[in-house]
Amino acid sequence: MQTDLRTLTWNGLWKNNPALVQLLGLCPLLAVSGTVINALGLGLATLFVLMGSNLSVSLIRNHVADHLRLPAFVMIIAAFTTCVELIMQAYAFSLYQVLGLFIPLIVTNCAILGRADGFARKTTPLPALVDGVMMGLGFLLVLVVLGALREWIGLGTLLDGAHLLFGEGARDWRIQIMPDSYPGVLIAILPPGAFILLGFLIAAKAAWDQRQSRLNQTQVVAGSKRVRVTGDVS
Repeated sequence: MQTDLRTLTWNGLWKNNPALVQLLGLCPLLAVSGTVINALGLGLATLFVLMGSNLSVSLIRNHVADHLRLPAFVMIIAAFTTCVELIMQAYAFSLYQVLGLFIPLIVTNCAILGRADGFARKTTPLPALVDGVMMGLGFLLVLVVLGALREWIGLGTLLDGAHLLFGEGARDWRIQIMPDSYPGVLIAILPPGAFILLGFLIAAKAAWDQRQSRLNQTQVVAGSKRVRVTGDVS
């Protein structure tokens, strides 16, 4: 299976986005996207695992029997997830504690196993790697947007706790959007708020896609109109 790299980019970031279209990996997406930094931490971890697992699966695709491929893929994903855990424990331990169980649960993320079995095992390493990068970035972008909305509405801030990911020098990165007297909207930082806001994001994407489809159809119809011919035809 060979796929154009531009198509892979478009599919991962928009057309086949794992969070907005495939609706995969929603449990961690909704659970830890209470702030931008939490969302960014989980998104980067998922991106790393997707890249590594897709590339590895593509490299071994001709050397694993069909009846062993799923266990082999799970082991590969688990190995990269363990690497992420160790890196976070070494360099961002406080954030690792905040994210808790959702880092090791990356192993069970259906989006990662789905890309490994549905795409990476059928293609060469470069398209597999690009697919992993773009699917991971698509998931990351949705996480960050959802985290930003929840933090803004729920706490009135952005980048709260940036030092957990970027070190002590990032303590001043916190942006106070709403006034200090802002009481916050509690539901926004609770799971029900995550469901509601994700629903709005999915609806917004669907509305945009429908609008673009109508515009494209209008252009096709306009371009296909027959030109009026004047004069005699012998």
